[in-house]
Amino acid sequence: MGIIKKNYKPKEVNVKKLLTYLKINKMYKYLLILLSFQPLFGFGQGDTPIRIKTDIFTVVYSEVYEQPLQVNYTVQCPMGDASREGLDFRKWEGVKTSDKHDYSDNPYDKGHMAPAAAFNCSRDMVKSTFSYLNCALQHQGLNRGPWKELERFERNLAKMWEVVNVTIYVEFHNEPTYVKGGAQIPSGFRKIIEVEGVESWEFYFPNKDVSGTDWINFQVPLSRKF
Repeated sequence: MGIIKKNYKPKEVNVKKLLTYLKINKMYKYLLILLSFQPLFGFGQGDTPIRIKTDIFTVVYSEVYEQPLQVNYTVQCPMGDASREGLDFRKWEGVKTSDKHDYSDNPYDKGHMAPAAAFNCSRDMVKSTFSYLNCALQHQGLNRGPWKELERFERNLAKMWEVVNVTIYVEFHNEPTYVKGGAQIPSGFRKIIEVEGVESWEFYFPNKDVSGTDWINFQVPLSRKF
């Protein structure tokens, strides 16, 4: 308990200000309670990217863009031959992703971020890559050209070294553009390949028709340390 000094005079209390203060704080308290129940009411859902770890890749996904923002994976079974016959991309329950309508009547492929060919251990692993979580609007001239060749380079590295880690960053323009289905079109893709304990490389690809251009031409200086 504090000691009250002699000749102490309590300060005059402005009752009106006190009531206003209490009222504001009461409203603030209720706001905090409401925010704590945010998942129940759907308040602000989709404003924050979602991080999901699957058995073979980890993704940071934007429900606003309906596109992945970042994908991480480690190349496995580069020499396997698991079948992908009959497989198609599927939605992920509880997450608002793009769908087949976003990839029709435009030049964009369902671009695998974590490629199926890097997980040829089994059909189940290959199937896991066919998720819209792992799929971006990627120009067909990029997806079927230098991007595909770079994926082959990753697998060749994995044949020589045990651990090859890959990080992909999907980038977007400040002024967004959309396909008819509503998903936002990425402006480019940044890929970092790391052979653990040996070497790292970084590449940047604009999301446009770059068919006929060798993948090595897209190498850029490393932007971060490992």
